[in-house]
Amino acid sequence: MKSPLLPLFAFALGLAPFSSPAKTPDGKQKLVLVAGKPSHPPRMHEFNAGVQLLAKCLAQGAPGLKVDVALNGWPADEAVFADADAVIFYMDGGGKHEAVQEGGARLAKIDEWTKRGVGIGCMHYGVEVVSAQAGEQFKRWIGGHYEHMYSCNPMWEPRFAQFAEHPITRGVQPFQIKDEWYFNMRFADGFAGDKANLEGAVKFWPLLVAQPGDEVRKGPYVYPKGPYDHIVAASGRAEAMMWAVERADGGRGFGFTGGHFHDNWSNDQFRKTVLNALVWVARGEVPARGIESTVTAEDLHANLDPKPPKK
Repeated sequence: MKSPLLPLFAFALGLAPFSSPAKTPDGKQKLVLVAGKPSHPPRMHEFNAGVQLLAKCLAQGAPGLKVDVALNGWPADEAVFADADAVIFYMDGGGKHEAVQEGGARLAKIDEWTKRGVGIGCMHYGVEVVSAQAGEQFKRWIGGHYEHMYSCNPMWEPRFAQFAEHPITRGVQPFQIKDEWYFNMRFADGFAGDKANLEGAVKFWPLLVAQPGDEVRKGPYVYPKGPYDHIVAASGRAEAMMWAVERADGGRGFGFTGGHFHDNWSNDQFRKTVLNALVWVARGEVPARGIESTVTAEDLHANLDPKPPKK
């Protein structure tokens, strides 16, 4: 379905191919999935299990993509990043974000990657950084970020019924699912969560868009506790829970604010949207029906972090 909020009739103008050879000797594009350290109660923030499940799904639906996985934070051996087409961060954020450690040395490394056209994706808490620490970098790399006390993080169940025309939405059918869907991102100047911007050197697409009800905006579950006046005042406005950019350097980026509950990966549409994004950000070709995969109960139970039971 095409959204009246997202007039993307010119989207093809922003998808011109970037001339870059495949990164591996056997001709495959290369994606690196970086998982954060254990966090939150069981089956929440299961970053390690999540990236391994996504890698398994990509092996099913995108066998032409080479996928490397780094578990439990920034890898000790940074050789895994060599010749990557894209790097994904699924991890805790804010001041704990793996990308901001080492006194800014990692931020500088990632910035150099993006200057070579490397794609960057950030998922769930991984979209949040301290603005003064890494806000400008995240705006450049992925188009925006979660900002403490400006953005908000309610538990709610939006219905995604209309989609922008973009490779990430190929084959995705309407779906509704409860998650900690962040919204009101601090986007780069000229970008907004309810409309595309395909003018200029950087192209921006809101991809998972829904309208929070007033009760959601009042903050029945946000941290710190709401309501936030500026969130309530935006009543009726559609918000982006996922977005994508194509940068002036030819690289790609995306932010995805879902991913709190591990079991949501069992939802075919939720999962397909992210798998499509992983292929696209690494400059792979997303098929017309999207990246197909199946997930079993055993898959969802595999590789979970050892955590104390939820009290």
